[in-house]
Amino acid sequence: MSGFVEDVHASLVENGVAPEQQTMALDKVFWSHFCTNLAPATWVLGALLVGIGLDFRAGLLAILIGNVLGALPVGLNSTIGPRTGLTQIEISRFAFGRLGTRVPSWLNWFCAVGWDAVNNVPSVLAVLALAALFGLTVPFWLGLSLLVAIQLAASMYGHHVVQLLAKYLCYVLIVVFSITAGVAILKGGSLATVHAAIKPATFMLGVSMIAGFTIGFAPYSADYTRYLPRATKPGTIFLLSFSGVALSATLIELVGLLTASRLTDLSAAGVIAGIGTMTGPFAPVALIAIAASAVSINSINDNTAAYSLISTGIRLRRDVAAVITTACGFALAVAGAGKFAELFSNYLLLLLYWIAPWAGIVLTDWWMFGGSARPARRWGSGATIFIIVTPLTIALFSATPIYTGPIAKLLDGTDIGFFVGFFVAALCYAAVERGRQSAPAAYSVADPVV
Repeated sequence: MSGFVEDVHASLVENGVAPEQQTMALDKVFWSHFCTNLAPATWVLGALLVGIGLDFRAGLLAILIGNVLGALPVGLNSTIGPRTGLTQIEISRFAFGRLGTRVPSWLNWFCAVGWDAVNNVPSVLAVLALAALFGLTVPFWLGLSLLVAIQLAASMYGHHVVQLLAKYLCYVLIVVFSITAGVAILKGGSLATVHAAIKPATFMLGVSMIAGFTIGFAPYSADYTRYLPRATKPGTIFLLSFSGVALSATLIELVGLLTASRLTDLSAAGVIAGIGTMTGPFAPVALIAIAASAVSINSINDNTAAYSLISTGIRLRRDVAAVITTACGFALAVAGAGKFAELFSNYLLLLLYWIAPWAGIVLTDWWMFGGSARPARRWGSGATIFIIVTPLTIALFSATPIYTGPIAKLLDGTDIGFFVGFFVAALCYAAVERGRQSAPAAYSVADPVV
């Protein structure tokens, strides 16, 4: 096969990358993580902080805290990739077991389909607005088809082409987004103010929304570090991945926070129109950047989704799995185009509830118990803990427009489910595995190796 085409067989996910294939340049780690936030969805998220009642100072603090908290699991997960050669979700098998890993695999695949829609809706509308500047009328489905075709081509080629797109398209997007953001702030920027005291619950909601967006890349991270040489220093990998995802998210969310007063309509069409108005003569440049952003982000998204679909136990070729994911994302984008802001904010909060406990278990297993140093079981204790902790976190601690748990009500609507899910799952897993280590005979009977 060509050096640009990644192996399409399911064994690539199940067995990992061979050491002789681990030749990726280190700088690609930064770009694959940085480019994920150069998107209108990140801009909208900053504006949503004002929409929920935060002023500029509280919004900025929520952005800084949320991105640090969300980027930590991303950075830590990225260090596991070169040592195992496995995809991020497949790494779960050491804590969850081979059968238990199918639970987070399905969840990550469903989330990837959702991200496809979240990223594509505003980008398609940017394509339509750009066409309108030249007197052309393009239907939504056709604009979406054009973007999806490019994304699908990249994800079918796989990791190597996806990484190249992330790196070189990112150079262009940095310049264009910098111009767009600078003009938008100069023409429409302001420091948001509120006349009433900001409730702790409102601030925590803002932190959770920001952290939810950033931690969303945690189930992807090792996918884009596993081709690094195994001798690469973990500290360097962590620094590049953590800084990449945290820095880009902070910068674009800050632009959204500063321009929130001009984005009064947070529907997808309203966001694109608002950015177009703020950028004035630079509107075509801004629209091109918004359209192009979905290409790099969703090629990463669809590629990881293909890996996750294989980890569910469905032995598909990687390129076939990418086609299935892209088709589902296409359908969801068409269905949800008119409810972008509502779906987006709720979607971010829901992401926290499974990713946080999953990350707590996976990272505890790796750093405390050696991860791949022991064989994967059929069903690991991590899967059981995950299945118990995740719904309990939602039932007790969640605070969303859909449902608010009893403990969240006692805390005046403060949502701390992210923190509780992560630490409770991690501590429970540590306690159970410590007990297993002290009873090796029970360990071998209860958890047969596949």
